[in-house]
Amino acid sequence: MPARTTRDPAVVLGHVSGGRVLDVATGDGQFIGFLREGLKNHAEIIGIDLEPAEQVLFDERFRDHPGITFELGDVLDHGWPDASFDTVSIAHALCRFHDRGLVLARLVKLLRPGGTLVVADEYTDQDTDAAEMFVELHAWWAAVDRASGQTHVPSLRRHQLVALFTGLGLTDLRLFDVDDPDADPMDPAMMESIDGVIDRTIERATGRPELQQEGRILRERMHRVGVRMPVSLVAVGRT
Repeated sequence: MPARTTRDPAVVLGHVSGGRVLDVATGDGQFIGFLREGLKNHAEIIGIDLEPAEQVLFDERFRDHPGITFELGDVLDHGWPDASFDTVSIAHALCRFHDRGLVLARLVKLLRPGGTLVVADEYTDQDTDAAEMFVELHAWWAAVDRASGQTHVPSLRRHQLVALFTGLGLTDLRLFDVDDPDADPMDPAMMESIDGVIDRTIERATGRPELQQEGRILRERMHRVGVRMPVSLVAVGRT
């Protein structure tokens, strides 16, 4: 299925009236910014996440937006009945579930008839060295998470994501490659931010010298080739 390349949230979501929106594994709510910019309109937005620390960041981000609220919990165990939302989204978080198909099936059930599912995920087969660098870093972060007992499954290739999304039985399915081609792979702020993540991840890998060494090697390569956010595949479809 062909996909349109864009970096404009309105191109991706401008045809969607959001209504009551749920953003799953919301973290600090970053993807809600994409939803707010892109959706034609919305009534309210709820972000749900397992991590209490994320609620502090979320509440700070949206302290001036009373229609945007945080729920602490697991969407697979939450008591929302089926058909509770007009729009459900999950972005860059499918790797945090053991079974991607299971969580997506649950999200579809949470949608009212005619509701919209929005799924965004980066894929591993990128076409620039800087984006590939991010993919390699993410794979290392995932390996450290798994070594410490956390759920963090490997990311997928683009054709695997397409098959996953097209298998959901959605109507009016639209696919978009979301990218910022003007991103500077040597951006100092990006480098500094990822250096901090690498430091914290190396510390978490204490007792696993092979993982710590891998992080040091990746850091050295990052400062040679640069790093940028990879292209994401975004699927938008209706129940």
